[in-house]
Amino acid sequence: MATFHNHKQDIRRLVHKLVVMFSFAVVCVYLFYFLNGCCNSDLVENPDLNSVNKLLLTGWYDERNRTFPQVTTSSYGTLEDTRGSPVLETNSTAKDWTATRRLPHALIIGVKKGGTRALLEFLRLHPDIRALGSEPHFFDRHYARGLDWYRSMMPKALDGQIVMEKTPRYFVTEETPARIYAMSHDIKLIVVVRDPITRAISDYTQIISKTPDVPSFEALTFKNGSSASAGTTGQIDALWSPLWIGLYAKHLERWLAYFPLSQIHFVHGERLISDPAGELGRVQDFLGLQRIVTDKHFYFNKTKGFPCLKKPEGSSKPHCLGKTKGRIHPRIHPTVIQKLREFYQPHNLRFYQMAGQDFGWQ
Repeated sequence: MATFHNHKQDIRRLVHKLVVMFSFAVVCVYLFYFLNGCCNSDLVENPDLNSVNKLLLTGWYDERNRTFPQVTTSSYGTLEDTRGSPVLETNSTAKDWTATRRLPHALIIGVKKGGTRALLEFLRLHPDIRALGSEPHFFDRHYARGLDWYRSMMPKALDGQIVMEKTPRYFVTEETPARIYAMSHDIKLIVVVRDPITRAISDYTQIISKTPDVPSFEALTFKNGSSASAGTTGQIDALWSPLWIGLYAKHLERWLAYFPLSQIHFVHGERLISDPAGELGRVQDFLGLQRIVTDKHFYFNKTKGFPCLKKPEGSSKPHCLGKTKGRIHPRIHPTVIQKLREFYQPHNLRFYQMAGQDFGWQ
């Protein structure tokens, strides 16, 4: 009987020890996760590291841009995509509080059909640039909505990252310089300019792609629809939008009334095609950024006639701009081209003097 009683006590002691050990283990696990959650660890200490490694090896698809950006390590020590977005953003709550929506530090203000979309897409490769993909048209169409609405449109950015957007219509809209100056005296402005004749033909090509029944380029170039193709003399209709946008000196004059030339950078539209890395390098210098976007990111697409981004690691194909870019231009009568050259020559020379740069347009 005593032996049975002693055996029963041994079982109780064993159960008690097991309960104590289990409780101690639970407390240890709890303390481990509590302390691990409190420390401000980087993503490299994140339990989702295996997922990050897979992204580093294969890349991931960005639905907004239809690209496969590569993962880089930013100056902040975190893993980011090639446009500055933190990797595994939905899982990295420890860093979310540092990213906020800010008003832009830089704007691409023009010009339409000059290459602004290409420039924006190329700049978004830089990890210290956060750019809005769409054109908000705040300063020319939605100014009454206020700066809070405008700020809400911007992508979240970390301290030190440059927020920017592009709306080519800003450059030619009369009210925009004063409105932008009221928001920021120090903002940096980027203007992509292109031979105004080529730009006008590209603009017209876009118009007829949407409304094919419009009159010919030759007829719209001259007032009262007169044509120079038959050798007649006609007066250029400078108020026709495709031609009016190309009066760069006239538009720049308004901007220089508010901003010094040092805050305006002109991108050579033709060289953006022939030497994208060189033009991107100068833009990065203007923005005070390290030259990260270089010639290794580009190749020339002979079919489209402009540079595309090389195939990012893990993607199935290179990234070029959409089908609306690189349209085939209609053939314009040589007499009309010559008359436009004569019309634009004094305007171009004045623009060269104001910009302090000779773009070499004939």
